Formats: sequence, structure tokens, C-alpha cells
Amino acid sequence: MPVPTTLEADAARLRGVMTASLVRDGVLVDPDWRAAAASVPRHRFVPGFYLPASKHDGHGLSVWEPVTAESDHGRWLSAAYSDLTLITQFDDRETDWRDPGPLYGGTPTSSSTMPSLVLRMWADADVAEGHTVLEIGTGTGYSTALACERLGSADVTSIEVDPHRMETAANALYDCGYAPTLAVADGLYGYWPEARFDRIVAACSFRAVPPALVAQSRPNGKILLTLSGWLYGYARALLTVAEDGSAEGQLLPGTVSFMSARAHVAPSFGNPDHWIAGLPEKPRTARHAPKRITAESEEAFHLRFLAQCAVPGVQLHTAGEAVQLVDVVSGSAASLTPVGDSWEVREGGPVKLWGRVESILDCFDAADRPGPEEFTVSVRGAEQYVRHPHMPSLALPRV
Repeated sequence: MPVPTTLEADAARLRGVMTASLVRDGVLVDPDWRAAAASVPRHRFVPGFYLPASKHDGHGLSVWEPVTAESDHGRWLSAAYSDLTLITQFDDRETDWRDPGPLYGGTPTSSSTMPSLVLRMWADADVAEGHTVLEIGTGTGYSTALACERLGSADVTSIEVDPHRMETAANALYDCGYAPTLAVADGLYGYWPEARFDRIVAACSFRAVPPALVAQSRPNGKILLTLSGWLYGYARALLTVAEDGSAEGQLLPGTVSFMSARAHVAPSFGNPDHWIAGLPEKPRTARHAPKRITAESEEAFHLRFLAQCAVPGVQLHTAGEAVQLVDVVSGSAASLTPVGDSWEVREGGPVKLWGRVESILDCFDAADRPGPEEFTVSVRGAEQYVRHPHMPSLALPRV
């Protein structure tokens, strides 16, 4: 199907509407980022993507519908200029966008992040003219293009671990007139050939701050990244690097999640029934219900990150009403079951998993339930801690 002759005009109109909406929402305060958002043609970076269907399949799996310019031009262009994250890859497998089909279930592994979040990341990192920038996670290239539009291509380096993703992004960037330094590389190790950087911004999440990123930052340089883990707790941290090579900064408010760096993805833990079968038969009454960390609320989102710091090897599984915790590192497990208005917990292995989570919840409540912005992250060599003045320090895992 030929591309409609009005495509660029329609795209410019929709881009203007999106930009105006982001301004009204308070996302685009800086006029230079506003100009970048109004200029970068996002549709050129997303020739195909998946959107969630309105219903699950008969087995409860999520259904993802492919959208391309050829299959549904209007929906494709409208979505490209909506404040949506557009999934472009599942389970590290490339889609043939000439003949895509629906997907059932699966794990997203690459996307074009929603424009409001991309722009907020660049703004939060305090990126300005004259800064050299390393972006980790090129993805589709849209975020890279925004940085190039704002700073000029010469000051932007972007790396991506997936060669095919990088090839697609590079073609789109060059076709749009942007020429940043691009490289296929693992974000855990940054990119030494272009170091040192004034700003490092990661569009993926890490279990701890990669030491290479600190080493590749100039003194007084800033690193913005998302910390995550196997419990799927997330927190954004903005760190400033000191002359001595240490780094420190605050957690930022809000609920943001990014796909994990490939090397930090949670491992498979096998059949949860096998883990639960070996637990003691006699339970105890839990002091806290699991909804403290599983509820769909900003506080639960924050608490899941803090709990994860206390039990970094833990993964969570639900089986009916029961909530199960499995730790492949220590070999420990726990199972929580509702009984009336309370919960009973059985724990086995060298680490009492739910007991550790409860201790964090107790301290959190005693500290008057502080928000993310009241916590700091400090990095000194291999030692990395999340700290609050009225709570025990929580060590990030050594990875």
C-alpha cells in the first residue's frame, strides 16, 4: 500500500496536538525540550508495534494486536502520537512486520517508551547545551532523536545490546538527519571509547548501579537510572559523581518501570509447588498482609522496591489466593495464605523471607511512611546502599 501523500502533514498536526497536551500536563516546561518534541517525527521510528487487545484469550493470556501503517494507517499514526509505550519486540524475537500476527502472552523486551516519560527522563537528568550524553538503551531511536534535536548529534552517544534493534534505530535516525555515535554494547559496561560523560541516562533498569557508569562520568556529572529487581520493585535514582569516584543522590518520586538490562532479568525458578512442598506444616500469623507490597498503589510500588532490597533474590508467585515467595539464591521459600481477616505464613530455608519483608514494613511504618524522595542512594566502590535517617540502611546486591 503506498504511503498517503498527506502523511507528513497529518503527522505534524498530531505531533502538535501531543506536544500541546504534554505542555498542559506540565511535562514540557523547558522550551528547548518542547521544541524537540514538536520536531522529532516519532512515526518514523515505529513502523510497526503491538497494542494490547481489549480482552484476554480463553486461557487468560494477554492478547497483543499488531499495528502497522499498512494494516491500519489511522490507528498506527494516532498511536504514534499518543502518550503510550509502543511494544516493538517480545521475548527477544523480531517480528516480520510485512505479515505480523497477534501474540498471546509473552514478555516485552523492546519498546518505544511513552513520550512523557522519555522527556521527563531527559529533563530530570538536567541535560543542557554543552553536555556530552550517554544513553543506555537506544530501542527504536526516538529518545535518541530527541536528545540529538536538543543537543546536536555530536554530543550524543547511544548504545543498545540488541544488534537488530540497533540496526533499525540507526536507519531511522540517519534517515531523519541525526548522526549520533551509536554502538552495540552492554549497558552494564557503558561505553569507554566516548567517556567521560556529563550525563548518563538509562532507558533500562539495573539491580544495582553499574560501577562502569560511575567511572565513565566526569566529576559533578549525573547518572539517571532505574533500580529494579526480581520482585519487580522499581525506583529512579539521580546520582551526582564526586571527585573521588563515589556517587550519591536521591530517589525520585513517582511510579516508573523499565525493562531490565538483559543480564539482570530474573532467572527461572522452576515449579513453585516443589518449593512450597518442603515448607513446615505449622504456620504463624503474618504481621503484614502481602497486599502491602502487591496493591496497585504508589505506596505499594515504593514498598516493593524497599522489600526487594531486603530480600534481593526473591521472586513472587500467586496461586489462587496464596502468595508464594521463592529465593533461588539462598534456597528459601515462603507461602502466605488468607485465613479470615488475617494471613498465615509458612517459611523454610536459611532465610525467613516474609519475616525480613515484615521487618522493613515495621521500620517503614515507624518512620512515618516516608516517600521515595526521602531516601538517598550512595555508591562507594562495591558498597551501594539505600538510606533513610530513620530506617536501617539497605544494601543493593553485588552484581
